[in-house]
Amino acid sequence: MTRLSVNINKIATLRNARGGNTPNVCEAAVNCERFGAEGITVHPRPDERHIRYQDVRDLKPLVTTEFNIEGYPSQDFIDLVLEVKPEQVTLVPDPPEAITSNAGWDTVKNKDLLIGIISQFKAAGIRTSIFVDTNLANVEGAVATGTDRIELYTEPYATEYPEDKEAAIRPFVTAAKRAHELGLEINAGHDLSLENLQYFYQEIPNLAEVSIGHALISDALYFGLENTVQMYKKCLK
Repeated sequence: MTRLSVNINKIATLRNARGGNTPNVCEAAVNCERFGAEGITVHPRPDERHIRYQDVRDLKPLVTTEFNIEGYPSQDFIDLVLEVKPEQVTLVPDPPEAITSNAGWDTVKNKDLLIGIISQFKAAGIRTSIFVDTNLANVEGAVATGTDRIELYTEPYATEYPEDKEAAIRPFVTAAKRAHELGLEINAGHDLSLENLQYFYQEIPNLAEVSIGHALISDALYFGLENTVQMYKKCLK
């Protein structure tokens, strides 16, 4: 079964635009789980422009499925993860000024950095995933870092899907097969949507989890949160 983890950053973005606590991030997370999500993802950034560090602390005792914290491994981020101890941490190579995640790790160039960080998380019993593209050198390099999983960066797939879905999916199938051969579990995320998720799920072998935020929360404005979570889950059957 491929798990659906809902990224609730956009809920926090809406809250922060007005101040106060509406919409309530914790309530949204609890409801996503109640409606069928198998995980909650957050991506705190240094400027806290959406999810705040305190949100992460507040969410930990409430999330009853799988809590996934993703982000760039600055020392503050590392300290937060070790304090909260989520089920999973996903390392993303996005600098503080990035609008959103826009690339995977060069796992060869950053091997020593990743080994040092991942070893801390593994010692704390936290499963680690690292964001990578479909370059097989980066998939193969991920093994040497000690990570448990990779998360395939799916923006290129989503961009190319409307023009030629078979060409769009091809490098992802190759990367997923190679990762499985190497003993890595496989997650995926970024720009997955109701339009392109089902085909991705059908074609990618051994897909453990997808993390979806922007599209899902946007769809919820039209269809309602409960209905939207169920629509995404149906794409994974």
